[in-house]
Amino acid sequence: MDAASLAARVEQIVQRLPARWRAEEARTRVQQLVEDLLEARELPTLTVNMMLKRTADNDPFFAEIVRRFYDEARRPHPKLPLIRSLEWGVSLCILPRSFDAYFMTIEGAARRNFKKAQRGACRFSRIEMNDHLAAIGEIRRSTDTRQGQMPEDLLMGEVPRCTDPPTKTNVHDYPYFGVFQEDRLVAYACCLVAGEVCVLEHIFGHAAHLTEGVVPMMFIGIAEHIYKSYPNVRYYVYGTYFGALPKMRRFKKKFCFFPHRVDWRLDVRETAQRSG
Repeated sequence: MDAASLAARVEQIVQRLPARWRAEEARTRVQQLVEDLLEARELPTLTVNMMLKRTADNDPFFAEIVRRFYDEARRPHPKLPLIRSLEWGVSLCILPRSFDAYFMTIEGAARRNFKKAQRGACRFSRIEMNDHLAAIGEIRRSTDTRQGQMPEDLLMGEVPRCTDPPTKTNVHDYPYFGVFQEDRLVAYACCLVAGEVCVLEHIFGHAAHLTEGVVPMMFIGIAEHIYKSYPNVRYYVYGTYFGALPKMRRFKKKFCFFPHRVDWRLDVRETAQRSG
């Protein structure tokens, strides 16, 4: 559908709405919905193997979190019950053969932000969450609004200690990461590593440091860690695309997180590991 046809179709839909809904805001929302539906029809489809069987050599915690994620991904979508919650529009980066290739694939603006953080004495590393509970609480409380209102449980009270067991393999993990400015933690994140996928589940930067490139450094730092530590991982996932605000969609594409349709599998026949 070309731009003229799309505009005509949006106008037809808007004219069927009650008069009080025909404001410009409604027109914009309808146009975005139509565009999303058209884009969804053309999404590339991927099958992602979470390699549940290979948790047999690990702590039972890892089988539990893989099954929990799988169940949540396949439950009915809260607003569109005919589709699964994490099937259409998954923001997914197909990792190229090497970190150098990845670094040159993301947009130039992302690389510049990363280098800005480096110039600002920032560094990335894996962390033990329990060593930084106070700093994590400070990061959470640095603003009450991120892509919407922050949940009260993240703003109030102390950060609970992490009781996750350490992993015994490089197939499944639940690592925490930090970006430090000198010795101060200014951003943190955690990921689920499950077979072929690394899912970025939680990421926050201190509001006073967001202009310094700390979040781009986190995305890129995690990608580099994947290449060094998890040879089975082919896909890097960050939430969903449809439903995100235009600014967030643009931000995700900057780091090569593009919308896909994903068929999540607990186990399928395994192929060769990513190499390079």
